[in-house]
This record gives sequence, C-alpha cells and structure tokens, in this order.
Amino acid sequence: MRIRTTKHTATKAVSREKKKLRIRKRVHGSDERPRLCVFRSARHIYAQLIDDLDGKTIVSASTLDTDGAKGANKGAAEAIGKEIAKRALAKNIKSVVFDRNGYLYHGRVKALADAARAGGLEF
Repeated sequence: MRIRTTKHTATKAVSREKKKLRIRKRVHGSDERPRLCVFRSARHIYAQLIDDLDGKTIVSASTLDTDGAKGANKGAAEAIGKEIAKRALAKNIKSVVFDRNGYLYHGRVKALADAARAGGLEF
C-alpha cells in the first residue's frame, strides 16, 4: 500500500496514515470476528463493525445518528461505545478485533473501547 500525500499534507496526517497502514497489515475482520474501526473528527466520533472478507459494514454508530450523544467529547465516545455494543449484540456478534485507525489509545478512543467492552463486546 502507498500513502497518497501532497506537498500541503500536514506532517501529523502523514504520521497517522503510516500508523494506520502498520495496524491494518495485522488487523483483519471476518464474519465471525469483525473489525471495530474508530474514526474521530473535531465534531463527531464514528464506529463501525466491518467484515473485511466481503468488504461490508455490518453495524455502525456515530454521534450523528445516536440520541443523547452530542459533540466529540469523552461522554459522547462512551455513548457510541455502548450503542455499537448494543447493535452488535442484536446481530449476535460478541467478539471483535479493535482497530484504533492510527489514533493513540487514550482519551476518546479509549473511552469508546472501554464502553464497548462494558456493553458486552470482547476484544
């Protein structure tokens, strides 16, 4: 895989893309154990369960479609973690592989992961 950048791409973004590729070499989702992928922006936080063999999103949750989760703070991340766990258990998915998507495992990403574990997902 190759990182596509321009001369205006920030160093921080390039660094995150490199980390993301290193993680994705090892982390693969399947039908029995999908990949829990987290994306965070300045305004929202998103989580998806992805089956990489079929290239399909099984379940998703974000602050855009979940009631009670506004903004992109730790509280919203916890709400999204609980919601993704609830939706996954409704589809009989109990075990997932966590993909932090190049972000450091602390703050909002850690809050989402801990809430998903508390909601019943195993990873």
